[in-house]
Amino acid sequence: MERLSGRPGLVVICGPTATGKSGLAIALAQRLNSPILSADSRQVYREFDIGTAKPTRQERQQVPHYLIDICDPRETLTLAEYQEQAQSWIGNFHDQGQLPLLVGGTGLYIRAIIQNLQIPRVSPQPQLRSQLQALGQSEIYAWLQQVDPASAEKIHPHDQVRTLRALEVFYVTGIPISQQQGKQLPEYPILQIGLDCPGDLTPRIHHRTEQMIAAGWLAEVEFLCQKYGTDLPLLQTLGYHELTRHLTGEIPLAQAQALTILHTRQFAKRQRTWFRADSQIQWFNADDPALLDQVWLHIQQFRGWLSQALRQ
Repeated sequence: MERLSGRPGLVVICGPTATGKSGLAIALAQRLNSPILSADSRQVYREFDIGTAKPTRQERQQVPHYLIDICDPRETLTLAEYQEQAQSWIGNFHDQGQLPLLVGGTGLYIRAIIQNLQIPRVSPQPQLRSQLQALGQSEIYAWLQQVDPASAEKIHPHDQVRTLRALEVFYVTGIPISQQQGKQLPEYPILQIGLDCPGDLTPRIHHRTEQMIAAGWLAEVEFLCQKYGTDLPLLQTLGYHELTRHLTGEIPLAQAQALTILHTRQFAKRQRTWFRADSQIQWFNADDPALLDQVWLHIQQFRGWLSQALRQ
């Protein structure tokens, strides 16, 4: 919080899935008269609504939400494109004297903003990716170790998405992605608030999955499969993949639901590991009945500190 520029700053609300980030953010935004910027890598895509826990129309009427429904499902929004749009919105809100909230569980999206990552502007190369994928993950990861060992050390051997991206940048530019990345912290102050629950998140994940099914998630997936085909990359993501397998007759609905819960638990575990590595995040218990008041007090202290510092 030492970066001062006379601007209102940014409040980040992050943490694992199913911890109530959206609900808390809406309550805070109403008190602050602030807009919400989504930091969710799937909510940016239109028509993927229920399975991404996208804010409802009613919630968006209560508080303005941005960086939602900004991309066609057949396209790919790159991290650089997301960062550019998010930074533009933050700048606009600051010009209006508003304190925006950046809310979500996509750690890389959040890091791109709060650390102002310098991201290679290389657009996706579908043909190159297809050729690399055909070789198999073990072989392309071995190539990455040769051409960009620094990146390979940070990328898990089974992480095909990041492996492909690193190789893509190298083949397009001739320069390893690790040499093109860097960061330059924003000039405005940032307050990071993390939500988590003590112990196992399974009950929350189970309840939320049931709610999504009851809200019509299966019909949403069926519509998307009919409109875009089952090979659409977004239909291979968490929850959508499992329900697509059910719709194609591969597994029963009960198994698809159980697998969704299992894979969501695994995803939440990875999110916890990612966010817990950031010592700047102030953590709060999502199960605490006084959560809203506790976080509100913390934000008020942040704003008070900022006002005092700017007067000095």
